[in-house]
Amino acid sequence: MKLNELRDNPGATKARKRVGRGPGSGTGKMGGRGIKGQKSRSGVAIKGYEGGQMPLYQRLPKRGFNKPNRKAFAVVNLGLIQKFIDDKKLEAGDITEDTLIASGLVRRKLDGIRVLAKGELTAKATITVTGASKSAIEAVAKAGGSLTVAAPAAE
Repeated sequence: MKLNELRDNPGATKARKRVGRGPGSGTGKMGGRGIKGQKSRSGVAIKGYEGGQMPLYQRLPKRGFNKPNRKAFAVVNLGLIQKFIDDKKLEAGDITEDTLIASGLVRRKLDGIRVLAKGELTAKATITVTGASKSAIEAVAKAGGSLTVAAPAAE
């Protein structure tokens, strides 16, 4: 096989339709747009327009609310903390938000780090973070450690 013999599979590519190129092409004169009217003209955008009737997206009730100043926490599971301790990437003793970032377990702090109880923690560790679930606090206490929830540092 040579470079000049390379071909796409038959039917893999389709030539684009060249509209408005004479009567012989089948799509000449008006180019498949029909006669007159708004949609036959260029520069038309009538996405949700329903001919003056109130559009569906406006007739339906709106629900919900996005809090503009909500806190975004970086989430860490206990199982991952245990895995990092086993891999010697984290010291089991005193774990803070800064040590979690330094180990690479969390990329960035955001509004703080929140610990959740997914997975199992067997190492005895003292963890200090911005947030934690009740079950995570219980799981750390059960392993013989302590999980302290500290207020985020004011910037």
